[in-house]
Amino acid sequence: MNDRKDSVKEFERLMEIMDRLRESCPWDKKQTNETLRKLTIEETYELADAIISGDDDGIRNELGDLMLHIVFYAKIGSEKGVFSMKDILRGINEKLIYRHPHVFSDVRVSGAEEVEENWEQLKIRENNGNKPVLSGVPSSLPSMVKANRIQEKVRGVGFDWEKPEQIWDKVLEEISELKSEIERYDREKIESEIGDVIFSVINASRLYGIDPEAALEKTNRKFIKRFNYLEKETISRGQSLHDMSLDEMNRIWEKAKKHD
Repeated sequence: MNDRKDSVKEFERLMEIMDRLRESCPWDKKQTNETLRKLTIEETYELADAIISGDDDGIRNELGDLMLHIVFYAKIGSEKGVFSMKDILRGINEKLIYRHPHVFSDVRVSGAEEVEENWEQLKIRENNGNKPVLSGVPSSLPSMVKANRIQEKVRGVGFDWEKPEQIWDKVLEEISELKSEIERYDREKIESEIGDVIFSVINASRLYGIDPEAALEKTNRKFIKRFNYLEKETISRGQSLHDMSLDEMNRIWEKAKKHD
């Protein structure tokens, strides 16, 4: 309980600091929702990097930066007279209670999967039930994250495969269609089919409980590590990558894989 009280005190201190910054700091005084937007996105990616790296200190620091942004937006909203921190907190509190009837009322659920389904159905019922299923997917999300979120949303209303293994026929079908368009070399249709292949693989990831964004980032980092090894090994031999054959590079690449 003392930790909670201390947390509340620190939060109030942060809000007081923000008040003073808006009054006295030239940079903070000129910030708007629009100027903060890009910075908030950067901070979110920095948090994601810390999470992927398993850097607990980094996670703590980046969460602090994001908390600052939330307080900043609340301050701007208060100055404009459109909302305050109280409104933000009250809104999320009421939303959490409404969307967790299995915790705050007598609704029973069988597990996390049913909680997710109920969550999506409750969201649809908001605004008198006129809220489209996919209306909550931000248009500015990165494409891979957006695809995954779309699939999660429609799953919440029952539009999904009955068994995960059923997805593989769809993946193979999309790959076959891509190969056919490549043979015809219609660039626009190739682009469309590549999108379909990626969408279906993301769907497979979701069905097997894998975050496709995290999986791809791990592969990116693995590739960078192996390529850096290849580059360093080449330099240590007094050679240049530009002058090496692909077979020579592949032999070093295989050595690099042993260092994963």
